[in-house]
Parts: sequence; structure tokens; C-alpha cells
Amino acid sequence: MKPARILVICIAAVAAIGLALVVRAMGSGGSATQVAAAAPVQQTPMTKVLVAAKDLEPGVRLSSADIQWKDWPADGVIPAFITDGNAPAVVEEAGAVEKAGDAVSEAVTGGGKDSYVGGVVREPIAAGEPITTRKVVMAGESGFMAAYLEPGTRAMAIRVTVETAAGGFILPGDRVDVVLTRELRNVDATPDANAARFAASTVMQNVRVLAIDQTTQPGDEKAVVGATATLAVGATDAEVLARAKSEGELSLVLRSYADVGGPSGRTMAQANEPRSVRVYRGGAAETVVVK
Repeated sequence: MKPARILVICIAAVAAIGLALVVRAMGSGGSATQVAAAAPVQQTPMTKVLVAAKDLEPGVRLSSADIQWKDWPADGVIPAFITDGNAPAVVEEAGAVEKAGDAVSEAVTGGGKDSYVGGVVREPIAAGEPITTRKVVMAGESGFMAAYLEPGTRAMAIRVTVETAAGGFILPGDRVDVVLTRELRNVDATPDANAARFAASTVMQNVRVLAIDQTTQPGDEKAVVGATATLAVGATDAEVLARAKSEGELSLVLRSYADVGGPSGRTMAQANEPRSVRVYRGGAAETVVVK
């Protein structure tokens, strides 16, 4: 083989090897560029939202075990949610913290969850669902008593004094009996016919005290002296209590905690008491007893 031909072959081989090296270098460089260009994994800013720890039904008074803080995406917080007021966690995306902070600032912020203990559930709340101001009413707010009442019960207030309310030791949540003291009309034609005579009877038993004046839950006070006591009674029991209020003085008798498991409402004597109505026929009045 001629030397010139051998030289051409060698040059071609060297060129082929060089081309292969260049192509390989370009391929590895592109991969590194793709890795470098890959966007870093970004975390969602989170904040703490007050949620229900279990299913809550209307009328339930919230306890510490009923509510808890839960991590919640800050961009999903709405103004009705209750947050702990802390700033969301820092993330790498520029401006994400500011956006999340704006969302949290629009929500209702508060301190510890204990400040919401004692509120009453107005609408059903599922476990894990955020507590909202629409579904929970706090003491002193409009609608609190209506939300606190059990289905089928009514709230009725009676006038009380220190003497008729066990010296002020009756607190919201206690159970009491209602005693009526009334004056009897003496119709006997005797020398002491004008002497006043009184009778006392229990008209309601084992009824729950909802409030003393505007106090709806017991605090650190050992006694609460008020002018009115609000009781939880049934619909027909409210009629009995209203009639008793017009007949004489009512007193509340405090029951022991060990003696609150019995029947509640009007007593058997009141339940069996005949009622009378006046019927007018042709201008003449007639009293008819309804049993």
C-alpha cells in the first residue's frame, strides 16, 4: 500500500475518533444542563386552623376535647376560619409567604383554643371540618340561648331573690325544684275567717338552670346573686310554670348532683290537676272542668 493512502486512512480514523468524543461531550453536557434547570420541589405554606376533633351536633357546648388545631394550606384559608395567628411556614418561591400571609390575615385570628370552649354548636360540624363563626355561637352573642336549648325545650325566666334561690348558690347547669307558695282564700264563716293561710307545693321538679341573669356558665364564683333565673322546661311545662307565677311566689330548691337522674318537669299533682274553662251560652257563664 502506498504511503499516501496509509496517511489518508490514519487522518480519517483520527477525525472519526475526535468526532465521537465531541458528540459524547455534547450529550453529557445537555444532561447536566437539564438537571441544573430542573425546578426545586416547593412546599405549600401552611398555617393552623381550628377544626372539630369529632362529629358535633347542634346544641353541643364545646369542650377542650371537641376542638383541635390542624395544619391547613394557607392559600385555602377563608375569612370564616379561625387561625392561631402565626405566620405560615417559609417556602422558596418568591412572594409565596406574602400571599399566604394575606390569606391568613383575612381569617379570624385568636389565641389558644380554650377561648372558644363554651361556645354552642349551631349547625352540624363533621370531624376535621374547620370551626366557623357561622356554625358556632359564643356566650353573650345573639342566638346563644336558642342554640344551647335541647330540642323540644323552652327557656323561661322567673324572678328570684337571695332567699328564693338558695342564698345565691344555684349556678347555671344545676338542677332545681320549683316550689309555689300561695295564699289560700278563707271561705269559712269563723271568727278568724280573715286570717291569712298559705300553702306550698312543688310544681316543677329536676329542671335545669340555663342562666342566672346573663350568666350562662359557672365561673370561679362560689355564689351568683341575680334577679332572674332562666329554666329549661317543656312546652306544656311552660304553661304550668306561667300559671304558677301568677298564683304566688316561686322558690328554687337546689338538688344534689346524686339526685338528678329522676323525671324532669311538672309534678304528678300538676299533671293530674283538672283545668276549668268558662263557657258562655246565651249570655250565661258556665264553668266546665276539663280533665
